[in-house]
Amino acid sequence: MSYLKFDKNLMINLEQSLPKEMLRTNMSGAYHCTTIVGCNTRKQHGLLVIPIPEMDDKAHVLLSSLDESVIQHGASFNLGLHQYGNDVFSPNGHKYIREFTCETVPKVTFRVGGVIMTKEKVFISHQNRILIRYTLLEAHSPTTLRFRPFLAFRDANALVMENENINKAVRPIPNGIATCLYDGYPELFMQFNKEAAWVDDANWYKGIEYYKDRDRGIPYKEDLWVPGYFELPIKKGESIIFSASTFETDPTTYSDVYEAELKTRTSRTSFYNCLKNAAKQFYLKTPEGMYIMAGYPWYNVRSRDELIALPGCTLSIDHEKDYHEILGTFLTSLKKYIETGETDSVIKEIDLPDIPLWAVWAIQQYRRHTDLNKCNERYLETVKYLVDAVINDRIRNLKLHENGLVSTEGTNTPVSWLSASINGKPIIPRTGYILEFNALWYNAVRFLISMLEGKEETGEYLDSLHELEKKCAESFIQTFLNDFGYLYDYVNGSYTDLEVRPNMAIAIGLEYSPLDRRQRKKVLDFCTRELLTPKGLRSLSPKSHYYRPVYVGNPTEREYTVHQGPARPWLFGFYADAYFKVFGVSGLSFIERMLIGYEEEMAEGCIGSLSEMYDGNPPYTGRGAVSTAKNVGEILSTIRTANRMSKLLTQSEETI
Repeated sequence: MSYLKFDKNLMINLEQSLPKEMLRTNMSGAYHCTTIVGCNTRKQHGLLVIPIPEMDDKAHVLLSSLDESVIQHGASFNLGLHQYGNDVFSPNGHKYIREFTCETVPKVTFRVGGVIMTKEKVFISHQNRILIRYTLLEAHSPTTLRFRPFLAFRDANALVMENENINKAVRPIPNGIATCLYDGYPELFMQFNKEAAWVDDANWYKGIEYYKDRDRGIPYKEDLWVPGYFELPIKKGESIIFSASTFETDPTTYSDVYEAELKTRTSRTSFYNCLKNAAKQFYLKTPEGMYIMAGYPWYNVRSRDELIALPGCTLSIDHEKDYHEILGTFLTSLKKYIETGETDSVIKEIDLPDIPLWAVWAIQQYRRHTDLNKCNERYLETVKYLVDAVINDRIRNLKLHENGLVSTEGTNTPVSWLSASINGKPIIPRTGYILEFNALWYNAVRFLISMLEGKEETGEYLDSLHELEKKCAESFIQTFLNDFGYLYDYVNGSYTDLEVRPNMAIAIGLEYSPLDRRQRKKVLDFCTRELLTPKGLRSLSPKSHYYRPVYVGNPTEREYTVHQGPARPWLFGFYADAYFKVFGVSGLSFIERMLIGYEEEMAEGCIGSLSEMYDGNPPYTGRGAVSTAKNVGEILSTIRTANRMSKLLTQSEETI
């Protein structure tokens, strides 16, 4: 029994099947993303979407889709599906689907009369190449397959319309063709593992629509170029493999390449395995280094997202080597920025003031997964360098004050993760003393102290850190803890922001906090009452006048909504850590029950992964990017922590 399985009743009901998407990546920036019925509903969807560094830092859709047709007795049955105007879907290939499963690779089973055929897709690791295997399980008469490639050759965030600028030429290659529609793009090579007849039948398919973009209030119609079609016979029991890539390949190797790639896959047989698979798909390996993509289908590498996602997407799935490589790439760029002011071409937003503090937190998670000695050996000097950089006023837009707190200027430019803006101006102008900045700063100082304790040569330096830690703790409580028992979100001079936001969950979930256990519990109670949902913590309390729980509407409406209510799963990781700090192993059953809410999402949205955000109110529908690294990473970290707590509980029961 497959963990992710959808039968024909769901598949033929487009209201139920179209919202379910699937994602495959090559861990080098290319991806394939569509719905489980194969109908593209976003402009970012495509069968082969790749980065083209020679052009820009964006993803580009080369092959939008491939329409298959089954031909018997001269009758053609098209298995494709596209949306056109007035919500018309054609050619309605979904009505032939009998089952969709996604255990090792996505697999669709079609039935057309007496024909039963499966379709399986695998993206080749670190290559701009996708393989699709068609296997004819049953047929009572001669069967032919026809394939029409729908070509885009465009920026994944743009659209293409019929034009005369395209290069319509195709050239023959072994078992296929190569073509390139526009200058600057690489050639697209489409081949089969057996000889296929190519028929020139060029047409623009006009007015294809993407309803997800329509709902977002952005352009949603385009025309796609179909240069012709392939035809080839298939026998019962035979498998035909189609390859789409940016380089010519040897058709005789397809079966071996396909099978070899299958062996590297994590089977989605459980909640944990789904998230582990999703985590690995965020990996980005380039000649410059290794990174974690913030999310698909439209995010790149973003500093804060990468650091928050890093421990869960590597250490929590036992990929320690990847942790060190990704963090090493990041720290090299961060140190370069601190020293020279030069930003990184791949890692975005490395100039934000809290990035060094999140870097220390990410290193701290390594100690949490291993031990102090290993962490000291690898990262003591790095942590000391970053803390000293703050102390010595070397972090741009992060000022250390005499009271031990740090401040930043965020009036005119967003500086925190609550970064929504209109015309560049932050909607939430968090400035001055920002809550999570100072919580992370206190945590960083305490973490460095713990790394240095016992080392004789650090006597005076360690004493100065202890003095700083004491001042910071006292000032933190005086500045942020209010009479109601929760924490102000930011304080700027005499202004204290009264909104109840989830940044206080970060403050109490960190390993080191200025708050004692009683104070943590009060803050935790506020988070539970006003922010906690089955899909994460709301970005704003429903009691607020500004509360907007549903991320819908045009781009401006969405920008006003994005941080005013929708829930974020990654914040639950900090909430769970805080819960365990307050209640210990007795909090295990509650956290495990809450994790069920995330497991339910494995069959929703982007199957096997977690969306960027969820509505703040029931039914908590997923919105935004369909697969997001920091959400996957923090839930994986929570699962690991819960498993560790479960072992402690078992040991204590055995002792009793």
